[in-house]
Formats: sequence, C-alpha cells, structure tokens
Amino acid sequence: VDVNSDQSDRGIETLITIDRDMASQLGVRMNAIDQALNNGFAQGQVATIYGDINQYFVIMELQPQYLEGPEGLNSIYVKSTSGELVPLMTIAKVETSNTPLAVRHQGQFVATTISFNLPLGGSLSNAQKAIQKTLDELNVPTEIHGSMQGTAKLFNDSQKSQPILILTAIVAIYIVLGMLYESYVHPLTILSTIPTAGVGALVALEITGLPLSIIALIGLILLIGIVKKNAIMMVDFALEVERSENLSSQDAIFKACIMRFRPIMMTTMAALLGAVPLAIGFGEGAELRRPLGISVVGGLLFSQMLTLYTTPIVYLYMDRFSAWCRRKFKLSEPLQALHSETG
Repeated sequence: VDVNSDQSDRGIETLITIDRDMASQLGVRMNAIDQALNNGFAQGQVATIYGDINQYFVIMELQPQYLEGPEGLNSIYVKSTSGELVPLMTIAKVETSNTPLAVRHQGQFVATTISFNLPLGGSLSNAQKAIQKTLDELNVPTEIHGSMQGTAKLFNDSQKSQPILILTAIVAIYIVLGMLYESYVHPLTILSTIPTAGVGALVALEITGLPLSIIALIGLILLIGIVKKNAIMMVDFALEVERSENLSSQDAIFKACIMRFRPIMMTTMAALLGAVPLAIGFGEGAELRRPLGISVVGGLLFSQMLTLYTTPIVYLYMDRFSAWCRRKFKLSEPLQALHSETG
C-alpha cells in the first residue's frame, strides 16, 4: 500500500514481516499467506460470466475502503491447515518505510540512471573510459550490469559502424577504379596510399589531443578521396605512355613521376591550404571544425611525404605480380586500345 509523503519524490510503503514460528504453530503455510494477499491486492481474475452478447470478467479484490491504508490488513484472515481462519496480524508484523514513487526499468530489469556532464574540452570517449575504470575498481557484483544510454549509446553505435563504413568506401573505390583501368591489380596500387593518410590523421589528432569523433571520421573519409588522386595521376599517365609509347613499366612510372610531380603538388597544396583555416579556427563552432581540419591536414602532410616514393614501388611490384599471374595461369595479355590520330 503506497501513499504520498510530504516529499515529492518519495512515498511510504508497508512492509509485512511474517513470524514463521508462530505461523507454523497455528498451521498456516506461507503459500496460504501469499494467496490471501494476492487475492486482496492483486486484482486477479477468478471467473468469467458469459451473457447473450458480452462476457464479463470477475475480479477479486478488497473493497476500496480497505485499500486506503495499512489498516485494511486487519481485515484479512488466512486459512490454516485445520480449516480455521487465522487473522493475518496474529502472525505478521507491519512496518512502514520510505520508497520511491516510481521504479524505473530497462527492459525487464530494475534500472537506475546516473547522468553526467562533460567538462570544458572533455570528450565522451574519455568519460566512458573513466566510468568503466571506476566500475572495475568498485568490483560491483556480477548481477549488476551497466550500459550507456542516450548520447553515449549513439556514440558507441557509431564507433561500431565506423570500420564497416570505411571498408564499404574502399570496396566501392576499388570497383570503380577496376572498371576505369580494366585491371585487378592497379586499383590496389592506388588504394595503397590510403593507409598513410589514415596514420597521418590519427597521429595529428593524437598530437593535438583530440578524439576520433564523428567529425574526425568525416575527415578520414574525405582523405580517402583526396589522397588517392596522387596515385591516380601517376598510374593513369604511366599506363597511357606504356601503351602508346611501348615503354616498360619502370620507364613508364619514372616518366609519370617527372611529368606529374607539379600537378600533384599543386592539388595537394590547394587541398592542404583549404583545410588549414578549419584546423586553426576559433570562435563559435570551432570544436566541430578543428577535428575535421586537423585530420585532413595531418593526413595530407604524412601521405604526401610517402606516396611520392611508395606509389612507384607498389606500381612496379603490382605490374610484376600481374605478369607472374599471367605466366602462372597462362592468361592472355590484356587487350590494348587502338589509338589513331587525324589531322
């Protein structure tokens, strides 16, 4: 029986403590006590009355005047094994205590929500690590489980989907490049530039103390499209001169490095300088722009220093691997496009 107390968030509950020794002497079993309380307060259906048109459920419960307070327990009798009716108050002790007015649940389990706010400059990932560390130090019982809800749960869900999102983008790029160059191996040459960009972005975020947030992830996805243009410029030119001028793969990629160096540097500097204002930006909304700019700047700087050297090497190894596969499995040479000039 719950009634409101003077406090808005607290109520009063009635606790019934059964004297088992006294109940045993009087021949009253515990299941009989449970059944009596259930019949009085649980509103259980005991029968159904069928009419000509409708049917009516018969609900057993105490009359309303006995439900207004713990005094109604004085009117409850329990049947003993000998068939006698024993007053409940003879074998029970009634006490009152405070109780919450509402019990929150998460699924089928009783749950308690603990809210927290992030400090200025704090990240949600660091807050979750601190909470998990505190739970480990408290050594909470195994029957108590903790989980994040609200914004923290959305953050965890997005973290889990990040690898799938990046992998899907890489697979889509591989398919497009494979159709463009009619090759299975040279799209891998172009995609070999992506890891360097990812490492550079992560190192830049670590140096600046920024977490891998959703905005930083958007920067990583942008890098996938920006960084691979270095390899595209070299591979596209190398394949073209290899077919048109009948050069070896080594001479073709060497000529591509010389002829495409200036366009590569121009496009990289344009993208880099465009991201610098985002990386050093201040004012309203800077916390959203800075991770994006820093990840792009770090990825471009690190990848630019490496891809100019690694892409030709990967191109040669991939070309040799392709030739080995053709010899090993006796595959035919790829069809060469016929070019004609008029004028």
